[in-house]
Amino acid sequence: MNNLRTSPGLRVAAAVVAAWAGLQATVLVIGWSGPSSLTWAVPALAALTWLYTGLFITAHDAMHGAITGDRRVDDQIGAACLSLYAMLPYARLKAAHVRHHAAPGTPHDPDFDAPGDSSPVLWFLRFFTRYATVGQAARLVAVFLVLRFGLGLPMVDLLLFWLLPSIGSAVQLFVVGTWLPHRAGPDLAPPHRARSLDLPVWASLLACFHFGFHLEHHAVPSAPWWRLPAVRRRA
Repeated sequence: MNNLRTSPGLRVAAAVVAAWAGLQATVLVIGWSGPSSLTWAVPALAALTWLYTGLFITAHDAMHGAITGDRRVDDQIGAACLSLYAMLPYARLKAAHVRHHAAPGTPHDPDFDAPGDSSPVLWFLRFFTRYATVGQAARLVAVFLVLRFGLGLPMVDLLLFWLLPSIGSAVQLFVVGTWLPHRAGPDLAPPHRARSLDLPVWASLLACFHFGFHLEHHAVPSAPWWRLPAVRRRA
């Protein structure tokens, strides 16, 4: 337990979840009151979208055991983050991600879509519908009913500050973390078949929690997101 308490990965994960929860609660409590809210609502929406992405990246690190090093604890953290993100089934996504790393950019890769490579929109739709389940939809409906009718939150607030950020982060994760790194091109080579985005560290953080340093991630999958810049420098 003491090792877990001093784990830097656990502290980083806790900070991401706490920031997301704090901002999510704040914007839903304040609510949308019209055009005068643009001065705070737009940057809040952008920050919330980014933190939704952080939730998913934290769950992704958990799949690699890159938070505490304790697989059981990391899986619990990952499952919690994906539930907060969009009630996604952690075990299903983890199994698919293992297959992705085993054969990236091949027909055996569940995240690769060669027929849709010329159309990122089709690839995006196929990518996320693979992981949608009836159970996930039912859980999302249940959460919506509690927020809308149990807590009485206005529909416009739920659309702006609950639905829209999760959709925006899904696009961010796909573009920066899947399509740009894995789309077909002469620069892809086995075994990783991935490329990294040539971004400064600050832009990489904003783009997708350094997930654009994708070749480094495939080369050292045990490195958490916040250590990928260091992996890149060493490479």
